[in-house]
Amino acid sequence: MKSYYLTDTGRVRSHNEDSVTIVKNGSDEYLLMVADGMGGHRAGEVASSLAVTHFGKRFSSVSSIGSKLDAVNWLNDNVAEVNEAILEYAKTHQDSSGLGTTLVLAILTSEYLIFGNIGDSSGFVIKNGKMHKVTKDHTIVNLLVEAGNLTEEEAKNHPKKNVLMKALGAAETIDMDIFDVEREVDGILLCSDGLTNMLTKEQIEKTINEDAKIEDKVNLLIKKCNARGGNDNISVAYLDMKSGCSK
Repeated sequence: MKSYYLTDTGRVRSHNEDSVTIVKNGSDEYLLMVADGMGGHRAGEVASSLAVTHFGKRFSSVSSIGSKLDAVNWLNDNVAEVNEAILEYAKTHQDSSGLGTTLVLAILTSEYLIFGNIGDSSGFVIKNGKMHKVTKDHTIVNLLVEAGNLTEEEAKNHPKKNVLMKALGAAETIDMDIFDVEREVDGILLCSDGLTNMLTKEQIEKTINEDAKIEDKVNLLIKKCNARGGNDNISVAYLDMKSGCSK
């Protein structure tokens, strides 16, 4: 396996509120994460960093995440802890109005693959050259699409497409959507909406399927977003499960 992650400010925003990482623990189990922060006076980057740093430290410190049930319980416990930490930060910093963050993650072990999601950052699996979205966006617009009140095409340009229904730090308690996915896939890709708002699924697939190094593919995805305007911060975490060795 090979993995690579990268974040970029884009061409419009003055600073980067995304956080991204890929970590391994003592059993060569993987945790991939992307968080897209929000809030005044750079509070968004604090919230996303709090989430990614907390989960990353906890995961890398354990010899194994354990069974699938253990992993789900671990996720729920740490979501509660991170949410509390973000809320506490907001209480003690008056300039942190609207502090919060999305979080999408994936845990891969020798036995299973699970995804977790809060907000509108996306998680995909790649199989036979095709991307399949695992996560569901917690947005008003996606709720309208699922209810049949909006088409997918209408949703793309809806003025409220980025209004979140759920985020870490937005409420006293928060639940993470958890998805149990078959492990026999070719790759895992997580990203902030800075990627999916600028590139279609087909454009991302084309880049992922190129005969190139994994880091070149991720760099090219970000370069293409910026070439189309780079309206937002862009973050990508990619694990190629068909590569011969670990990076």
